[in-house]
Amino acid sequence: MLARRTVPEGIRITKVGLWYILLAVLVAVPAANTGNNALYMVEASLLALLVVSGVTSRQNLRRVDIELESPSEVFAKQPFSLGFSLRHSGRLWDRRLLVIAGLGEGKPVLVPHLAKHEKCQGILELTVNRRGLLRIPHLHLSSIFPLGLFRKGMRYGIDLQILVYPQLLAADEYRVVGGGPGAEHPSLRTGTGHELFTLRRFRPGDDRRSIHWKQTARTGDLIYMETEAEKGNRVSILLENGVGELDPATDKRFERVISEAATAAHYYLEQGYEVELITREGLVGFGRGMAQKRRILESLALIAAVDPSDSPLFGSDPDAPSLRFSLDGEQT
Repeated sequence: MLARRTVPEGIRITKVGLWYILLAVLVAVPAANTGNNALYMVEASLLALLVVSGVTSRQNLRRVDIELESPSEVFAKQPFSLGFSLRHSGRLWDRRLLVIAGLGEGKPVLVPHLAKHEKCQGILELTVNRRGLLRIPHLHLSSIFPLGLFRKGMRYGIDLQILVYPQLLAADEYRVVGGGPGAEHPSLRTGTGHELFTLRRFRPGDDRRSIHWKQTARTGDLIYMETEAEKGNRVSILLENGVGELDPATDKRFERVISEAATAAHYYLEQGYEVELITREGLVGFGRGMAQKRRILESLALIAAVDPSDSPLFGSDPDAPSLRFSLDGEQT
C-alpha cells in the first residue's frame, strides 16, 4: 500500500446546518435581551453541539487508509471502473457516512459504516472526456457525520496516472468505403489460406503437416501443398497526423479522426486480422491479438499533431489493403 498524504479541506455548511445556525441566532437574541437562564442553557447546548459536531467530523475522517486498483483499459468518453478499498486503522470509534469521490464525471460512493480494522471495497465509476495521459493527484473523502450540519472533507494524495485511449465510435458511426478487405479473394501468392496454390517437392524446413500424402504415394516422392494467402488477413491503418498547428475547430476534427482510426484498428483486430498502424511519428508493425491492440491504442492515445509533409503514407505490405484517415476524409 502506498503512503497517502492527507490535506484537510474546508468545511461546507449543509442546508440543515444553515437552519441550525439560524435557530441558534434566534435563541441568542431573546436570551441576551431578557437574561433568561433557561434560554442561556438552550443556547449553550446549541453551541456545544456545533463544537461536538466539528470535532467528531474531523476525527471521523482520520486514520482511513485508501488503496486503489488501476483499470486495465480506459477509453475517452466511456465510463470506467476504479476499484478502491478503505481500511479503518484507528483505535477509537467506527467511521460512518464516508463519501469517496474522484476526478471527472462520476458519482461519489457512500460507505455507511466502517468498523475498526475493517476493510471495505468498492468501485468508483468515472468518465474522462479526452485521450492521453490522465493524472489523478488525489481522491476526496468527506462526511456529514454526526449531525449532518457540515460537510467535512479530507484530500488523500495518490498521484495515479492512467493512459486514456481514444474514444471508440459506435458501430453505425464507423464505415469503410468499399466494405474493407475481403478474405474470400485470393491474392495469388503463397500464405496461410485454405485454397490450394500449387504442389511441389518437399524441401527441408517445410511443415510436414502440409504433405500431400496421396500424391506422395503415387510419385514415391514427398509432395508438399502450398496454399494461397488470403487477401484480407492484413490491414494497414494510415493516420495522417501531419496537420500543423490546430485551432479549436480543427482540433475537434483531429480527435474525431484519431477515434475513427482507433475504431478501425479495434474492429479488425477483434475480427482476427493482422493490423499495422502508420503515422508521421512511426510504425507499429503488423500483429494481432490483445498485445497488438494495446500497442496501437497506446500509440494513438499519445499521438500529437506534427508539421505537414508532402510525402504520402504507405503500408509496409503492398498486397495488404489499407485504410487512410485524415482531416480531408477517409479513404481506402
